[in-house]
Amino acid sequence: MTDKEEIMQLYRDENKAMVEKNLSKLDTILASSMKLTHMTGYVQPKLEWIDQIQNDEMQYLSSKEDAIKNVEIKGDKASLIGQNQVQAKIWGGGINTWPLQMKMYFTKQNGQWIISNQVASTY
Repeated sequence: MTDKEEIMQLYRDENKAMVEKNLSKLDTILASSMKLTHMTGYVQPKLEWIDQIQNDEMQYLSSKEDAIKNVEIKGDKASLIGQNQVQAKIWGGGINTWPLQMKMYFTKQNGQWIISNQVASTY
């Protein structure tokens, strides 16, 4: 796989792991220092996010990809914008479907791409 293909696959792997509650997969593909900035502006550390998925505070029910765009690779850093229709129940709210846009940042460590940062918005 090319770097571009690997980065795009990581984005898809994360979305699949969120829906399947595959916490070990999320732990593997996310950098230990990864932060997720939610639409509310809340900046959440990796382990807190994984814990909230495990405890059903954040339930991702489905994720349908609309687009992956603006893939940029510069040495051992990369980014993309992913757009998915995500059905979820977040922090005790009702089930909603959001047009979720993720600005994803990646770092290559020891020859492997990992997700280093994420910023959520809508599109």
